[in-house]
Amino acid sequence: MKIGYLGPEGTFSQIAAVKYIESLKNANNQLIALGRISDVLEAINNGIIDEGVVPFENSIEGTVNYTLDSLIFDVDLYIKLEIVIPICHNLMTRHTCVGKKPKKIFSHPQSLAQCRKYLASHFPDVETIQVLSNSEAAKIVKESKDDYFAISTLPASKIYGLDIVESGIQDSNHNETRFLVVTKNEVSSLSGKTSLVFSTEHKPGSLYKILDILSIWDVNLTKIESRPMKDCLGKYIFYIDFECENANNRLDAIKMLKRKTEFFKFLGTYNILK
Repeated sequence: MKIGYLGPEGTFSQIAAVKYIESLKNANNQLIALGRISDVLEAINNGIIDEGVVPFENSIEGTVNYTLDSLIFDVDLYIKLEIVIPICHNLMTRHTCVGKKPKKIFSHPQSLAQCRKYLASHFPDVETIQVLSNSEAAKIVKESKDDYFAISTLPASKIYGLDIVESGIQDSNHNETRFLVVTKNEVSSLSGKTSLVFSTEHKPGSLYKILDILSIWDVNLTKIESRPMKDCLGKYIFYIDFECENANNRLDAIKMLKRKTEFFKFLGTYNILK
């Protein structure tokens, strides 16, 4: 298989993708780095690659809205697997800049947000620059002649020959990111987590009536989030994750939700790789 991920090399997405490939125990799989989340999802949707690994939710900063919105509105893909990766952020720079004050600090927006307290405490007056990936941040620092620093991964420090100034600078030691393996073909699974999206009538109690279905069928709701419908201010679509030990109850709940909602999109039932 051709498996795409949010690149370039050295990103957390690559770490998740490598973990996924190792779990398959198949030497014939090919990893392909792509520049944006949209590139990964569209390549699957258009049949250019078979599967993709994309970031979906962080324990500190929450949902990666671009990934969620793309799965809802832009592509017709299914979630095959969830991969949970512990996140360790590292401040790094070129060897000649170690011990100096950074002129600018580069990283992905999520990484900067996850290190907000550290940056405010140690470098309150240093400009932070958002880039497309942690690896791109490391590459910029490597190629610069200024006192630039990056927040990036351990693999990226090795790829670009940077020294780690300080490790584990994230604001919480319990920092994990949820990555999704997505594919064009629905994967049939009778266990694990189920994800879907729906919209309801704009009437009092309409959302309650939908969620009550989950209670009736003994379903454990683990996540609910609203996203704007994008065609009208004040209209929302709901994303939910749920778990259910009884496979028949799960299927019955899904069928009932589909009947009782205005818009319904099933994203998959899948297991978690930790």
